[in-house]
Amino acid sequence: MRGAKVPKTVDEYLAEVPEPARSTLTHVRKVIRSVVPKEATEVISYRIPIFKYNGMLIGYAAFAKHCSLFPTGSGLIERFKKELGGYHTSRGTIQFSSDKGFPDALLKKIVKARVKENREWD
Repeated sequence: MRGAKVPKTVDEYLAEVPEPARSTLTHVRKVIRSVVPKEATEVISYRIPIFKYNGMLIGYAAFAKHCSLFPTGSGLIERFKKELGGYHTSRGTIQFSSDKGFPDALLKKIVKARVKENREWD
């Protein structure tokens, strides 16, 4: 999205995402909100939505052919390697289909692990 207007809020970001990714990411946002502490905030950083709680927690974004999660904790993707076997992963990214989404239960486990990591660093 080079040259595109940089969103200032998560709602602005999501408004610019085409379907089906918009609905998928809206659902991801709702699931994350359901497990983060009430003190967590949402920001746009690196041009994507990110939840913050005692530092960066987890981000998400839409791309041309997939959506991604960005759990910022070190070693988290390796720790969930078995459960993430069906997804393309790299050191800090989990990619999933824009139209199929990501399993709520696994997303909640990942977010809770990130919250725990950030609490321990506090």
